[in-house]
Order: sequence, then structure tokens, then C-alpha cells
Amino acid sequence: MSLVRPGFSVLSDEFDADPYGHFARLREQAPVHYDPAIGSYFLSRHRDVRQVLTDHRAFTTKTLQARAEPVMRGPVLAQMTGAEHTAKRKIIVRAMTGEALREQVRAVRVHAAELLAPLLARGRMDLVNDFGKPFAVHMTLNLLGLDSKDRQRVAAWHSGVAEFITSLALTPERRRHCMDCARQLEAYLLPVVERRRRAPGTDLISQLCTAEFEGTALSDRDIIALIINVLAAATEPADKTLALLFKHLIDHPGQLAQVRRDPALLPAAIAETLRYTPPVQLVPRQAEKDTVIAGTTVPAGATVFCMIGAANRDPGVFADPDTFDIHRPDLGTARSFTAAAQHLAFGTGLHQCVGAAFARAEIETVAAMLLPRLDRVRHSPGFRYRETGLYTRGPVSLPLDFTPLRAGGTRAG
Repeated sequence: MSLVRPGFSVLSDEFDADPYGHFARLREQAPVHYDPAIGSYFLSRHRDVRQVLTDHRAFTTKTLQARAEPVMRGPVLAQMTGAEHTAKRKIIVRAMTGEALREQVRAVRVHAAELLAPLLARGRMDLVNDFGKPFAVHMTLNLLGLDSKDRQRVAAWHSGVAEFITSLALTPERRRHCMDCARQLEAYLLPVVERRRRAPGTDLISQLCTAEFEGTALSDRDIIALIINVLAAATEPADKTLALLFKHLIDHPGQLAQVRRDPALLPAAIAETLRYTPPVQLVPRQAEKDTVIAGTTVPAGATVFCMIGAANRDPGVFADPDTFDIHRPDLGTARSFTAAAQHLAFGTGLHQCVGAAFARAEIETVAAMLLPRLDRVRHSPGFRYRETGLYTRGPVSLPLDFTPLRAGGTRAG
């Protein structure tokens, strides 16, 4: 299989600046692209990505032992299989669905209102840095039962953990920094786990501390790894998707007006945002045996990266895939937040994102609060949009100007 062009690399500056501009050529010319810079294969067609993510025997998550376990301080949920995976996933899912999710939605409204109040009053905010990032961390801490006053410290440590997992090429200095963040986060969490073992509450950490697997309580190492797993899974998609949702709606004023007039369209707008610009761009797997994909042999032991952004714009699955369209009939909004989703933003198969329902509720609740309050919302003058990230991707910032309205639609102030 020929390369897109000699020397092309996903690590190049040009790919980092605009990966979407390369996806069509990858799908057409090199659907299984080997990148010698990191010795890995990149898949860009929807059917190939779905095959790899659902064939758990041929393509395993063993690569996460090196990519995630060092900073997660233990095995993550995606590394587990069988009864262990089922039991531990069930604990986390239980804390993110049903009545527990309804309680979280109530908390979302309260915390969002508190954080938004001063931002709305001034008629200007950076939706990423003023609101999205701090809010996503705050809500994840709330889910776990951690003190919100530690938000900045936990966010800084989480940033180092995320950098380790999502970087394809770390310098020794950055690797040391990430490992130090992981050690500090573990040191912060261990006393919390000890206290919850003695006096459990209703939060997720307490549920992990009181849970058993095969008649034995989870070890501190197991619990710490799962906490950090949730911290990453619940935080990363939420702030990026919220900002991307508003970016696309502002860039498509007709669709923004339609969502304003009919709030029932909001789930479709979120689902299309996830398809069009998924916050998680790469999902790694390891080939367990030599496997032929699109005419290329992927050797046993090789790392395979599923390119979610490319798969989600495959014209074989989605009509006019490079167009943002909340009315597209080939997406299926009702199933877009389930294992039956046509898009692959949450992955698919056994290891589909455990926080999909939580992320949807969080983004939908906040967006429904923001849309009626941001009249004449627009990009701030002089703003130049820029995204960053190869593994996870989102706006660096999104400064907005608007006329603030009260919830009832009257002008604030």
C-alpha cells in the first residue's frame, strides 16, 4: 500500500495543524498507513476501525500497559476482560446512570450556575478556559466525592497524566514531569481511599472501596487506577465537546437559530459535533496475530491506532461527511450515545467509553442553560481559532462575546 506521500507522518506539524485535511487522502490512498517514526499503523476507514475495536481477540488493549498503566498506577478498565471487566465496569456505570445520574444532573445545574454568574454579567468569556475546563474537573470531582477546593491541584496532576497517555513522543524531561504528576495524584488519593474504607458515603470512591470482586475487596492499587481512569474518561470529552458544539453552531448561524427555536434539536447537535470533531481522535490496540487489513499485513505485536476523526468522516457511511449538519439522516441521534452509535466518538464494542451517558447529560444540561442566556453570541473580535492535540483534540480557547439574558429571556442588568 502506497503512502499518502513520501515521508508523510502523523507527527508532522502540517498534520497537527489540520488532521481533517488529510483524512480523505489517507482513506483513499493509504487506509492502513505505517508511520516509521513511531513504528505503528494508522487505520482511517470506518469499517476497518470498527473491525479492530470489536474483534477483541485479534486486537487487544495490551498496548495500554505501557501507554496508561505507569501513570494510572495500575491496570485501567480497558485492559480488563471477562468477569473482572464486567464487575468493575458495572460499579462505575452504576454511578453514572439511573438515579445517580439524575443527582449528578442536579449538581451540574447548581455548579454551572455558580461558575457562569460572573462570566455572564460581563458579556464575554472564554468558553474553554474560563468555563469548560474548570467545570469539567469540578463535576468529575463531585462524581468521585473529592473536595472542589483541590480542583486546581487535581487538574494540574491530571494534565500530566493525560499528557503521558496521549503523547506519541515524550522527551525524557516531559516523561519525568508526567510521572511526578502521577505520583503526587496517587499520594493525594491514598488517604482519601483509607478514609472512605473506614466511613463510606454515596460517592464513586466509596462504592469502589466497599465493592468486592470474587469475594475480595479491591486493593488500594485497583481503586487508585480506577479513580484516575474515571478522572480522565469523565473530564476529557466534556470540556472539548461543549466548546466544539458552540464553535460549530456559531459558524452555522442557521442551525444555531433552529436549536434556539427548538431545544429538542440539541441532542442532534451534540451527536453531530461528536461525529464531526470527536474529542478522542486515536484509540490504540495491539495486533495479537498477523492480520490483513485493506490489503496490508499488520504483524503480530504491532500497535494499531484507530483514527476516530477519519472514520467519522468516511463517505461510505456518512453522506457529505465534511459538512456539519444536525439534520443528517444517517447519524441516528437516539442511538448516538449508546453502543449502537453509528459514529465512533465513544469507541465501540466491549471497551466503549464508560462515561458516555454522563458526558451526554453534562454537555446537554450545560448547553441548554447557556443557549437561552447568550443572545447574539459570536466569536470575539480578532479571534483566530486553533485546535491542538493528536490523541485527544479540542480548541485551545474559544473567546465569545454576547448579550447576557436572564433564564426567562429578558436582558440581564
